[in-house]
Amino acid sequence: MVEIKNLKYSYDSKEVFDDLNIEIRKEDFCFLVGESGIGKSTLLKLIYFDLLPKSGYVKFDTFDSTTIDKKEIPMLRRKIGIVFQDFKLLNDRDVFENIATPLYITLNKKETIKKKVYDIASRLGLINYLKEMPYDLSGGEQQRVAIARAIVNDPILLIADEPTGNLDPFISNEIIKLLIDINVQGTTVLVATHNFEIVRRFSDRRILQIKDKKVFDVRVKI
Repeated sequence: MVEIKNLKYSYDSKEVFDDLNIEIRKEDFCFLVGESGIGKSTLLKLIYFDLLPKSGYVKFDTFDSTTIDKKEIPMLRRKIGIVFQDFKLLNDRDVFENIATPLYITLNKKETIKKKVYDIASRLGLINYLKEMPYDLSGGEQQRVAIARAIVNDPILLIADEPTGNLDPFISNEIIKLLIDINVQGTTVLVATHNFEIVRRFSDRRILQIKDKKVFDVRVKI
């Protein structure tokens, strides 16, 4: 699903990655680990083509960073759901409207939007919160809304950038279990985190570690 080959990337004079090679297979669940500031978010941005490599390439599904036209990037993004540490919910819209945002962008019919939102809200335990405003929810509830929004359009890849960074340990466990359940349903999941305790609790998953400007496959699920 994702192939990165001989990739180099730098910010101005700071080199972040050098000859980076990595593959993420369909239906993988991967933790991407490393210290804060080491390049986890940069790598995620390279995967969803918010950044492009200086050399080498990134391939996602049928898209190739060496040949992609800028007009194609919105089509690529429709196949990827993204969850952020700070949720990035719209505080002037209720939970229903937040979850439905990707469906509005892709011009779904009103009936389709309602069905998809209700289906995903029921699946994620949000059915009783659809009329609530994001600022009235707990951190864990807000993250569930963010995850619902990310997967309502049935992406083939879900990227989560520090999804438990603002949550307590119990809620963090629940969020990771939710992401694992989404993976079991067939979605490829990549979770970036510097929380090694979370990774240790779920160490049967594939673990990719950023170190020395490269990524190492330190353990693969058996």
